[in-house]
This record gives sequence, structure tokens and C-alpha cells, in this order.
Amino acid sequence: MKQILITGDRSGSGKTSITLALAALLSKNSRVQTFKVGMDYIDPSYLAAVSGRPCRNLDSFTLSTDQIRDIYAYGCRDADIAIVEGVRGLYEGAEALTDSGSTAAVAKALDLPVILVVSAQSITRSAAAIVKGFQSFDPSIRIAGVILNNIKGGSHKAKAQEAIEHYCGVPVIGAIPRMEEMQLAMRHLGLVPYREGSGRGDFDARISIITEMIGKYVDLDAFVALMSNIAPSAHRKNPFEFPKDRDVRIGIALDEAFNFYYADLFDILHASGAEYVPFSPVHDRLPDADGYIIGGGYPELFLAELEKNDRMREAVREVSGNGTPIYAECGGLMYLTDRMTLKAGWQGRESEMAAEMCGIFSGSTSMPARRVVSYVEGTAGAGSPLGPGPFRGHEFHYSSVTLDRDTQFAYRLTRGIGIRDSLDGALINNTLGSYSHLHPVASAGMFRHFVDLCRTRRS
Repeated sequence: MKQILITGDRSGSGKTSITLALAALLSKNSRVQTFKVGMDYIDPSYLAAVSGRPCRNLDSFTLSTDQIRDIYAYGCRDADIAIVEGVRGLYEGAEALTDSGSTAAVAKALDLPVILVVSAQSITRSAAAIVKGFQSFDPSIRIAGVILNNIKGGSHKAKAQEAIEHYCGVPVIGAIPRMEEMQLAMRHLGLVPYREGSGRGDFDARISIITEMIGKYVDLDAFVALMSNIAPSAHRKNPFEFPKDRDVRIGIALDEAFNFYYADLFDILHASGAEYVPFSPVHDRLPDADGYIIGGGYPELFLAELEKNDRMREAVREVSGNGTPIYAECGGLMYLTDRMTLKAGWQGRESEMAAEMCGIFSGSTSMPARRVVSYVEGTAGAGSPLGPGPFRGHEFHYSSVTLDRDTQFAYRLTRGIGIRDSLDGALINNTLGSYSHLHPVASAGMFRHFVDLCRTRRS
């Protein structure tokens, strides 16, 4: 199997569109397995769509090195090529003086050659200084090649390429001009995750534009030649050991409003003896199940539809009251409050809009609010349906959830904000709602505890 990692010199370098295009091009004739560094749902949905295989997340803040290697080996089964997309700049991470949470940490853990995407707008020789700096900052990182982005013309390309190849000793395998067509395509994809169905035609059209443009300016053969070869990792531990029998049913909210799930979640549930049943809070009735998971997403974009499906909201409220375990993250937490309010002016809204939600947690959700993007670290108490103990995760939201002062919380955070004053994991009966997103492998014990609770409650 061949393998490589694509990263950028900064956020906005163009690595996402370049990675998408290269994965799409290679998937025409090869089995391409994609990975995404960091706790992210959007890019993995695109990469999975173009490759036809689940994209898996690798994050060195939440996962140990062994867990990263195990997930990587498991995902690469039967693949011809593995492509890892980095997050932000190569060395950006959770801390200033360590590489925890960074793309660099994953590159070292997996011994991957690195393609550095450099935004070369308005620079030529200075591009070489950037590459040289990235090389010397951590000599254990193997920068194998460079792709230049935002190139103005032939002279611009020639000067930057000559300088990089002379001073840095690595090839420039692509020079992509600044193209409005590609910018528009990425803007239309925006932050909306890929979902099969009616939106697929538009997604495919946008990806086709990006792939065609980048395919003209990146040497695909040179890209493949820079990949390293790796033997099958049969010696790696399988992070998912699947039992023959699955005796628990877990309903998972999965539709246009709720779709922020890591691919490993479904494997963790199966490995815990659970089958999952997808359902739509927008369109369906609540299926019979022993427990429910309501992930993140964009419920604020479907307020009217969620409010209209009052049978669903009443059913969720009823099963919660009966003690059926429910685990909700971020958008799921918002859905479980009394109401959600969108302020006037948000996304061009002329007036305020409010809608009734499930009413499990006494309180309300308001959007927009302060943008929160952070790793979280904390401890879950004994009353949590996911069990007690330490955990690490991530929070990312523009909403504010205000709950009654007497609300019980299962999580106490030592890093991150949570719902209120470093408290997260609102708790009532066996329902837990949090802003914290958990990586399923890093928190495998918590998800197994949840499945065990569902099994016990059913019995």
C-alpha cells in the first residue's frame, strides 16, 4: 500500500480542495482510504464521498499513538493508497510548545511523507524560506514535496519553484493558479457536510469543478511517486472486536439536521454488541430501541421542520422520562432544550425566530453566540449514563445553551467551557446532553458503558 499526508502552511492554504481532488482522481482506478487529522466532521464527509470508503479521524490530543496506529491500520484494510489530510498548519496543535493535536504528531506516529501546500500569493523566493523553515523546525518530519497555490502566472510559478527546489531540495509537483471557479465551488460546499440524497447532484458538480481544475495543475504521477510503501499491518491490534450476537438496538439520529458522527462510532457500537437503527428527527417517528444517540449537526437550519414533527419530540420526551438512555452531543443537546431562538440579523434573518424543541432540559438555546472552538478535558461523575472517569474531546459551536440553575451536570471540565462555568453533560434520568464531542475510540469505554446501560434497562 502507498501512503502520504497532505498539509498546509496555514489555514486557508487550499489543502482541503487539493486533497479532495487528488483523492477523487486516484479513486477512479484505485481503492483510496482517506483520513482526517483532528476532531472534524465536515472534511471527512467530503473525503468519504469521493473515495467511497469511510474517512476516519486521527487526533493526537484525544488518541494515544497506539490508538492512532490501530485506527490507521484498520481503515487501510484492502486499500491501495492511504491519503491523510492535515488540519490547519502543519505544526498547529493544542499547545505552544508541544505537537499534541497537530498534523505533525500524526505524520510522525505513522511515519508518513508530507506534501506541503503553500499559499504563494504575492511571494516567490520567500516561498522557499517558508518551506525551509518548516523543514528545519522539526527535522523528523519528512517534507517530500510542495504544491503551490494562488499562483498568478508563469513567471510567478517559475521563480517560486526554482527557489524552493534549489534551497530546499524538494520538488514542486503542482502550481495552482487562483481561480474564481474553484473558490466558488468550495464556497458553495462551505461548511455543509455531504449527505446522500437530493443534495448529492450539487455536491458532485462542485467536486467535479475542483477536481478538473486541480487535475490540470498537479502532476499526479509525481504525487504518487512521492508516496512511501508500507506492508499490511496485520500485527496491529484491531480496535474493534465484533461479537457474533448484537442484542441491543441503538437509535441514531441521522438526517440533514443531525449528522456529525465519526465513522468509528458505528464500529464501536457493533463491537459492544449493539446494532444501530438510523432515524430522522425531521421526517420520521421515533423507532423502538433500547437507547438513543443524537449527534451534532445543524438543527438551527431546520427549526420549523423539527418543531412540526411534534410526534417525534413527544416520543423523545417520553422515552427520556421512562429512563431510556439518551446521549446527545452539541446539536443534539440543543434539540433537547425547551426551545431554540435564532436572533434577527443572523444569516440575513429579518426577525427573530423561535421554535419549540423536546423540552427535556429546562432552558433554551440561542444563536448566534460567541464562537467556541477548543479541546476539552474533564471527568465524568458516577451518575453519567456513559460511566465515570476522565475523558478528552472537543467543542465547536456558535450557540449558547442556558439551563435552569438547579440542572445537574455529569462532566466537570479542567479544559474547555462546556455549557456553564466548566460544567458540561447536563443530566436528567438517563439522558445526557453535552457540548463536548467524544472520539469513539478514545472514549470506547464510555460508549461500551452506554450500551451496557441500555442492555440493563431493557432487561
